Amino acid sequence: MQSTPPIAAADRAALRPRTMVPSWALKVTMAVSGLTWLAFVLVHLVGNLKVYAGASAFNAYAAWLREVLVPLAPHGGVLWALRVVLAVLLVAHVWAAAILTARARSARGPHRARLHSWRSFVASTMPVTGLVILGFIVLHLLDLTLGVQPVAPSAFRAEGSGAFFAHENLVASLSRPWSAAVYILTMLLLAGHVLHGTTVAVQDLGGMGRTLRAGATWVGAILAVAILLGNAGIPIAVLLGVVT
Repeated sequence: MQSTPPIAAADRAALRPRTMVPSWALKVTMAVSGLTWLAFVLVHLVGNLKVYAGASAFNAYAAWLREVLVPLAPHGGVLWALRVVLAVLLVAHVWAAAILTARARSARGPHRARLHSWRSFVASTMPVTGLVILGFIVLHLLDLTLGVQPVAPSAFRAEGSGAFFAHENLVASLSRPWSAAVYILTMLLLAGHVLHGTTVAVQDLGGMGRTLRAGATWVGAILAVAILLGNAGIPIAVLLGVVT
């Protein structure tokens, strides 16, 4: 009686169950969710820059966010709806990225691409920078939204009786050198993520022309620089005493 021949490695891989979601759908999911988050980051940047106008202006902005469309919507309703949508998009972005990364590694096998330029380096580190940014979002919420110590400063003041202390909490947090350093480093990684991600998103949504790709690269570069300088400048201003 003949024994059954062993199954080759390639055949075993083919027999493994795979997710039914096609790669193109995952890429579109990443593109749409990523561009939506980019729009949020830009709007958030504009709001953050109000910190230079002083405590009253910044705290008034924090109060306004909770009053959008009131009384049509309940107090804080639009803000919470935005948070839910962003959370869903973030989960979808991470989920799609994880599957696409696993597929790319499986297709590549033991071979590793050589890095010949800064662009290839940024592209190869997208999963890493994405994880760092994800971790920063969690820390940011614990710090300036929830006030959970020791992530948040001991001087954190929660919202109460219609009073807001967003400016005071931001200054107290970024006055700590380690917190400012984490903020600046994350903005640097975010800039690289935006720079490469914008071009890839346009391609994944069907932008295949050279002119369109070049335009997407320039737009991504401009937005990346704006995000880096605008956001990273805030902890520097706090440490230098410009914002108090």
